[in-house]
Amino acid sequence: PLTPLFGRPGVECYCQHDSGAAVIQLQFLINEGALVSALADDTLHLWNLRQKRPAILHSLKFNRERPIHNFCRLLGSSKSHPGPIVHISDNPMDEGKLLIGFESGTVVLWDLKSKKADYRYTHDEAIHSVAWHHEGKQFICSHSDGTLTIWNVKSPTKPFQTITPHGKQLKDGKKPEPCKPILKVEYKTTRAGEPFIILSGGLSYDTVGRRPCLTVMHGKSTAVLEMDYSIVDFLTLCETPYPNDFQEPYAVVVLLEKDLVLIDLAQNGYPIFENPYPLTIHESPVTCCEYFADCPVDLIPALYSVGARQKRQGYSKKEWPISGGNWGLITQSYPEIIITGHADGSIKFWDASAITLQVLYKLKTAKVFEKSRNKDDRPNTDIVDEDPYAIQIISWCPESRMLCIAGVSAHVIIYRFSKQEVTTEVIPMLEVRLLYEINDVESPDAEQVPPLPTPGTGSNPQSIVPQSHPSTSSSSSDGLRDNVPCLKVKNSPLKQSPGYQIELVIQLVWVSGEPPQQITSLAVNSAYGLVVFGNCNGIAMVDYLQKTVLLNLGTIELYGSNDPYRREPRSPRKTRQPSGAKMSRKLSLPTELKPDLDVKDNSFSRSRSSSVTSIDKESREAISALHFCETFTRKTDTSPSPCLWVGTTLGTVLVIVLNLPPGGEQRLLQPVIVSPSGTILRLKGAILRMAFLDTTGSLVPPAHEPWRELNVPEDKDEKDKSKKRRPVSVSPSSSQEISENQYAVICSEKQAKVISLPSQNCIYKQNITETSFVLRGDIVSLSNSICLACFCANGHIMTFSLPSLRPLLDVYYLPLTNMRIARTFCFTNNGQALYLVSPTEIQRLTYSQETCENLQEMLGELFTPVETPEAPNRGFFKGLFGGGAQSLDREELFGESASGKASRSLAQHIPGPGGIEGVKGAASGVVGELARARLALDERGQKLGELEEKTAAMLYSADSFSKHAHEMMLKYKDKKWYQF
Repeated sequence: PLTPLFGRPGVECYCQHDSGAAVIQLQFLINEGALVSALADDTLHLWNLRQKRPAILHSLKFNRERPIHNFCRLLGSSKSHPGPIVHISDNPMDEGKLLIGFESGTVVLWDLKSKKADYRYTHDEAIHSVAWHHEGKQFICSHSDGTLTIWNVKSPTKPFQTITPHGKQLKDGKKPEPCKPILKVEYKTTRAGEPFIILSGGLSYDTVGRRPCLTVMHGKSTAVLEMDYSIVDFLTLCETPYPNDFQEPYAVVVLLEKDLVLIDLAQNGYPIFENPYPLTIHESPVTCCEYFADCPVDLIPALYSVGARQKRQGYSKKEWPISGGNWGLITQSYPEIIITGHADGSIKFWDASAITLQVLYKLKTAKVFEKSRNKDDRPNTDIVDEDPYAIQIISWCPESRMLCIAGVSAHVIIYRFSKQEVTTEVIPMLEVRLLYEINDVESPDAEQVPPLPTPGTGSNPQSIVPQSHPSTSSSSSDGLRDNVPCLKVKNSPLKQSPGYQIELVIQLVWVSGEPPQQITSLAVNSAYGLVVFGNCNGIAMVDYLQKTVLLNLGTIELYGSNDPYRREPRSPRKTRQPSGAKMSRKLSLPTELKPDLDVKDNSFSRSRSSSVTSIDKESREAISALHFCETFTRKTDTSPSPCLWVGTTLGTVLVIVLNLPPGGEQRLLQPVIVSPSGTILRLKGAILRMAFLDTTGSLVPPAHEPWRELNVPEDKDEKDKSKKRRPVSVSPSSSQEISENQYAVICSEKQAKVISLPSQNCIYKQNITETSFVLRGDIVSLSNSICLACFCANGHIMTFSLPSLRPLLDVYYLPLTNMRIARTFCFTNNGQALYLVSPTEIQRLTYSQETCENLQEMLGELFTPVETPEAPNRGFFKGLFGGGAQSLDREELFGESASGKASRSLAQHIPGPGGIEGVKGAASGVVGELARARLALDERGQKLGELEEKTAAMLYSADSFSKHAHEMMLKYKDKKWYQF
C-alpha cells in the first residue's frame, strides 16, 4: 500500500527539526499521506508527505512552564507536566480523533477539528504501549506492573477490564502480585472468534532465569512462547491493511537480538515458520571458515538433499509468509560454497552462489565424544578452559566430498559423504603420541627412527616404519598423565544420518604430563587414502583406509643430517607440568609464531617467544603447510610420483615420497611406504601455501577419487570397475607434457618463489613485503589464468601473475584490527574473498572487474509494487447512522488557509537528490532501465487507453449528431421556406 504513495523506493527528501530535539516516535497516517512526529522537547508535528516539498501542517507544543489552555483545563488546576509521550495513533473509525499516551499513565483522546481533548483516561501505573480495537470503541494499555487495562472510549472514569496475564490470583479478592512490565501489546480481532491479545514481557518476578517470552491470549487460552534471545520488537501480520476492519491475524513477526522468528497463529500450539534466511550464522561463534568457488555442479543439490532431512519437527506446514522483493539478474553460473566451523564443534555448509547465502547442511562433530555431566566425571576434558570441540582447521575435497577437520583439543576427524543412513557399532579411533623423545629411556613407546639421508647419498632411502601408539595407561610411573587423549570417544553404537559420516577419529595424547599441542596444519587426499597433520612438535601421517599410522616424527627428524640449525632432538621433560594443569586453548593463526596486536598503529608485530616450554625457537619449529601432489621429488627424477610437500614456520620446504600399493583390494592389504626424498628448499618467513603448475601454466590440482556411494551393495560389474578405477588425472596437460617440466609455487610470509622441477632452480622470486607479513596466501584461478593472491597484515591485498610473479594489484583494503580477520580471511577462484568482519557477519569482497561490472544487475529489489486491497464496505446502515469510518481532510484542516503558515523556526527543509525524479535518474543498471521502460510502457498504454475512450466517445457523439441531422432533414425536406 505504500508504493502508490511514494513511487519507486529511494530517498525523496530530508526533513530536519531546527530545535535539535530527538525524534522519539513516528506514526504514519497512510490514508492521508501524513506523518506525525513526536520530539523529545514535547512537540508534535503533523507533516504532509503528498507534496514534493513536505511541510508541517500543524504543530502541538506542550510547554512545561505554561501549559496550553486545553491541557490546563484537562489536567485541572495542576501545573504538573504530563510526561514523555509513548504512543500516538488515530481512531481507526474516526481520523479526526488522535490518541496520545503519556508514560505517566495518562491517555488523552484529542479532537483535531476542535483542537481540544475529548476524554482523559488516568491510571496509577506507567504506560508502555497502547493498541486500538478495530471498531474504535475500545483500546488497551500495557503497564509497568504487568497489567493490561481495556478502556471504553466514552467511559474515562475507570477501565472496562483489568487483566494480569502472569499474575498469581490471590484469595479474598486482593490484587495479584505485581509482575514485570509489559513492554508492548497488540489487540487484533477476528470475524469468527475471540480477539487476539499479544504481548511481550509481563512475567512474574519469581521466574528467575526464565528466557524472554511472548504471550498469546486468545479467548480463555494463554500461550507462553519462550525465545532464545531478548525481544526487541514484534509485529502482527493481518489479512487486511485497514485498521477499521477485522484484522484476521495469521502470524507474528518477532525481532530478537540475534534472530527473526515468525509464529503461526492459525495452527494449534502456535508453531514457528521455518526460516529460509541464514540469521543464525552466529548461533555458535564462528572459529574458522573456508570459501570454495566453481565447485562441482552436483555438490550443492547433494548437500541440500541431505540437509533437508535434518529439518526439525514442529515447524508450521505453511510457507514463509513474507514474500516481498525480487532477485537480481544472476550473471554468475558457477556454484560457490562457504564452510564455517564453530565453537561448539558444528560445521555449516552454505550456498553462497551469486549474492545469496543459504544454509545447506549442518554437521555436529561433538556427538562422537562423551559429554561429561559433572566435573568429577571429566578427568580428561578439563584441560581445555572452554569450547573443547571448537573447529580450528577444515580440509575439504569437493570432488571426492571427503572432509577432514582439526579441533582445538588436538583431535582430527575424517568424514565420508553418504546418502544412506548407517549405524556404526564401534567408532574407528587412533591415538598418536606426537612428541619425539630420543634421549628418554623411560618411555616404552619411544623407538629410534632412522635419520633421513642427505641428497647426495646414492643409496636408496630407508623407509620410515609405520608406528601406532595405542592408549595403554592413563599415567606414567612417576604419576604424570600419559597416553591420555583430551576427549573420550563414545563406545556405544552411533546412528549416523545421511550426509557426512565418521570414517576415523584421530587424537593426540598427553606425553609425560605435557598436553598435546594444537594442530597447525592439515591435509587430506582421497586418491591416496591419506591424511596428514602437524603441530609445533612434529608431523603425523595416517592411512584412513587401513586405519594405521604411517609417519610420526618430530620436526627436527624430518631434516635428518641436513638440519641447517644443527639441532639435537631432546625431550622437553625439564618443564613438566603437573598432572592437574589446565591447557589454555586460544584459537590463533595457523602458525605457532603468534602475532601480537599493537593498538597504537593498528599493526601486528611478531613475538618469537615459545608459549609452552623454554626450548629455543628453532626446536619449536611448527608445521605450517602441507600439500599432496604428484610431481618430481628429486633432481634426478624422470617422471612424477605421489609425494607430500611439508612447509614449516622457519621457511623450510621438505618433500616426502609416497609409495602406494595398487588399487582395489591390494590397497587395503599392502602397506603404504613413506620415505624421505632429501629435497630441502628455503624461503624467508613461515610457509603458507604451495601449488604446482604444468608447462602451460595451468594449475595441477591434487589427485582425487570421484565420489561414489559406499553404503550400497555393488553389482559384480560395478565391483570389477571399482577394482580397475584409478585416481583422476592430476593435470589438464597430457602425460608427455607432465614428464617434461613442472613449476612449484611456494608462498611464505615474506616472499614467493617459483621453482622449476625437477631441476629445483628458482626461476622467479618476489619479495612480497619487508615491513609486514602475509597472513593469507592462495593460488587461485581468475579469467582463465592463475594468480597468487595475498592479504598482508598491513591491510594490503596483492595479486601476482603466475609463473612470472609480476605484480597485478596492490590495494590498501582493510586495517588488521583483530585476530578474527586474520583467522578467517581466505581467497577463492574467480576473484572472490571473504572474512568475518564481526562475530555475526561475513564480509564478501571481489577483486574481479567482471564481477564489479555486473554487481548492480546482481543486486535485488527490496520493494515490489502491489495492488492496494479493496477498502472494507461501509454498509448502508452504518453510512446512514454515522457508524462507519469517518475521513478527515487534514490538508484543509491544517493547511495555510485555516491555520496559517507554519513557523520557520520549527523545522528546516533539506532537499534530497532531486526527489522522485532524482531517484529515477540515479537508478542504474539493466534492472533499473527495464523497470523504467516498463513503467513508461504502462503509462503509454494508459494514455492510449484514455485516447481510445475519448475517440470512442467522439465517434458516438458524431453518430448521434448524424442521426439527429438526418431526422431533421426528413422532417423539413418537403416544407417551403415560408412554412418554417
